[in-house]
Amino acid sequence: MSDLGSEELEEEGETDLGEYEGERNEAGERHGHGRARLPNGDTYEGSYEHGKRHGQGIYKFKNGARYTGEYVKNKKHGQGIFIYPDGSRYEGEWVDDLRQGHGVYYYVNNDTYTGEWFAHQRHGQGTYFYAETGSKYVGTWVNGQQEGAAEIIHLNHRYQGKFSNKNPMGPGKYVFDIGCEQHGEYRVTDAERVEEEEEEESVITAVPKWKAIKITELALWTPTLAEEPPPTDVPGQEETPAAEARGELGEEAQPPADLSDGEADFMRPGEEDADNFREEGEYGREEFRFDNIDQQGNVGFEEDDPRQSDPPD
Repeated sequence: MSDLGSEELEEEGETDLGEYEGERNEAGERHGHGRARLPNGDTYEGSYEHGKRHGQGIYKFKNGARYTGEYVKNKKHGQGIFIYPDGSRYEGEWVDDLRQGHGVYYYVNNDTYTGEWFAHQRHGQGTYFYAETGSKYVGTWVNGQQEGAAEIIHLNHRYQGKFSNKNPMGPGKYVFDIGCEQHGEYRVTDAERVEEEEEEESVITAVPKWKAIKITELALWTPTLAEEPPPTDVPGQEETPAAEARGELGEEAQPPADLSDGEADFMRPGEEDADNFREEGEYGREEFRFDNIDQQGNVGFEEDDPRQSDPPD
């Protein structure tokens, strides 16, 4: 898994106290500021309260990982920074030893996620930036996966629609910087059968395909202004049509209902832009790829299975 926790990075509990130098209360408990070297080789320096890590502290794991932040009764709770053994790090809120609340995760491949977390997973509104391509996903996450309304922003175009189980699904549109929009929807038109060698079972994987419906001119948003009294006639002044002043199109300018093969090739997204964006976590990466539109205006969307190894907890 990519960033789902550090189950292998469990901190030593108060039952294995190890060596300690610092303040104590009348009952002999660690209380106040102190420094401890734990039996497993980890070290902690910071505040204690009644024998437990409580307040600001720095916990260093023997494998190179480090947590700097707030503790409540031996658990990471509040604001904190966790640097993982591979160099990735999380800066943000913690609740009962879990990433929860708002935080930023910096991955080893320079990708970043900024947004909401719940129970160690990306959950809520968040933005994932893909450093290799410059693309970013802005939208909703559920249990670590892209789910719900979102926007994929590329260098010279973007896709707006909904996602389901990490894949775009249903109506959406591509918005191009050259001044047009391609409307359509992602449909599950066929399926791929994947053979499982170990289990000797076949798995049918639904593959959403892009079906273009129409191409229109770019829809510009124009704010609604309060009506103003007509100006006093000035001799020699020529009135400018409001639509022309705002750059709007006249009623006679209708969007093209269909395109020739050559025009469709010109408008198709992703062929020269390498619309590949991926997500790599601590120990794996997730890759998404929008395939080129074919001659019928269809765009293929593929998802590569994440290549992951066991992460530290």
